Amino acid sequence: MGAESSAQRAPAVSVIVAVYNTMPYLTECLDSLIGQSIGLDQLEIVAVDDGSTDDSGQELDRFAERYPDTVKVIHQANSGGPAAPSNRALEVATGRYVYFIGSDDYLAPEALERMVACADEHGSDVVVGKMVGTNGRYVHQALFKESNPDVDLYDSALPFTLANTKLFRRELVERHKLRFPEHLPVGSDQPFTIEACVRARKISVVADYTCYYAVKRGDASNITYRADHLTRLRCTAEIMDFTAGLIEPGPKRDAVLRRHFTWELAKLVQDDFPALDRSLQREICAGIARLADTYFTDGIRDAMDVKRRVRICLARAGAIDALCEAITSEKENGAPPFLLEGERAYARYPGFRDPLTGLPDRCYEILGEAVSAQLAKGTELLASDWEQQGEKLTYTASVRVPVLGDVDSAVLRLVQGAMPKSADKAGARRLPADRSLPQPEGTLTREPAEDGATVLHARIPLEQRTAKRGLRVYVDVAGSTYEIPVRGRGKPMPLARRWGAFEDPYRASALVNSKGRVVIDTAPLHPPKRSLPSRVGKALTRRLKSRPGSKRK
Repeated sequence: MGAESSAQRAPAVSVIVAVYNTMPYLTECLDSLIGQSIGLDQLEIVAVDDGSTDDSGQELDRFAERYPDTVKVIHQANSGGPAAPSNRALEVATGRYVYFIGSDDYLAPEALERMVACADEHGSDVVVGKMVGTNGRYVHQALFKESNPDVDLYDSALPFTLANTKLFRRELVERHKLRFPEHLPVGSDQPFTIEACVRARKISVVADYTCYYAVKRGDASNITYRADHLTRLRCTAEIMDFTAGLIEPGPKRDAVLRRHFTWELAKLVQDDFPALDRSLQREICAGIARLADTYFTDGIRDAMDVKRRVRICLARAGAIDALCEAITSEKENGAPPFLLEGERAYARYPGFRDPLTGLPDRCYEILGEAVSAQLAKGTELLASDWEQQGEKLTYTASVRVPVLGDVDSAVLRLVQGAMPKSADKAGARRLPADRSLPQPEGTLTREPAEDGATVLHARIPLEQRTAKRGLRVYVDVAGSTYEIPVRGRGKPMPLARRWGAFEDPYRASALVNSKGRVVIDTAPLHPPKRSLPSRVGKALTRRLKSRPGSKRK
């Protein structure tokens, strides 16, 4: 294709690639773009080499030489981040849409074709294609549960997906003069994306096809992973102030800014915080306090999970020692026990009802969130055994449960049937409101544990039947009932026991299954033998099925 025809071509989409030292990932990125099903005649690639010192610049030139009508390359001195090269690329892009991709990431073959088709069909100004992470890269997935031609920024998971790796109508970008703030080393794509979504007439999601693969480099050298605490704090503050200038106070602003308290600010008070210099800890807490005083509404507070909410509240109060203790204790021992008071439940993190911190109970309250994982991690088998009296056998178990206070709802049961796969990751599940609990068996007593939890002591008579039943705890927390399988890995199990009548003996075994959960297995010691007619019938059936041409009904 000659220069004249190239100039006349109007591509559907311009893909913008800001590049700085991303070999060898860059090659896979460019290959994925060239191979797009939308076709080279509908594609423009604008790549800006931001002063790379590896072979990235040469690789870009190689692709430009091979695909001169598709690939445009600009070389410039290093600017310190992706904002300046992205802005430079926008000045020369000619597509009806622009799409941004990280130069260490790559697209699936039909990604651009599907997103452009979606935008054209629905009149979308922004289209978000499904993204997944590779090599341990985290990508928030809630937005991609289903495709949706019309997503609301304020009533969806979109605020948790604010990277610029989206399809934008270029007319929208130019009409509002959207550009990336070049002075922000971290998060410079967020102001651009937020404003585009605020201004957009329609935002769509393509979730039935994985469009984008976000790569975490083997050396974790992506800029997001290298930024220091104060840089991230400063950038987050500017992004939040910018957002507040676009959206009036109220639920809509809260829906967007909740992301920054839950994600960016909460990241500043993670496991590494206790080891920081005290002066740096003070600066971080002061910065969080300034933002919390301005934007941390009751709506944002109550919508956050209790772990992050407590940390933000402690940082805001300047309670550095309590904050460090909350982080360290949870890292070493898991989530603290829950205090149950009627229909309310509180996570007893450091600072709870401490006059020195002065925080209200609401900061520590469980507010509609599922706490399955915390309950599962804090529930453990302490002891188990058999009690035999004549022909009867009773299984006894003592189990620690991370709750205290009004614990009358906490019970221990043997339950037949596996828990659903959806419960496997967290190790427990919140039951539907209409789910009835298994009937009680035997006796149960409760006593306080030394660490502030509760120990359940159960005596469960065993029936003479063939069954495999899991040992599970049921407990009500903040108006919801949770089912928690009791873990036994690493705990001594009692030896298998024979019981029952001499002429009809049974065997009972306490096992730990492949998921580490306690299972009680009961069965006849001598299974009844099948009758001769039964054995002959089964053998005949097997022979008939093995004949050539036979079909299994």
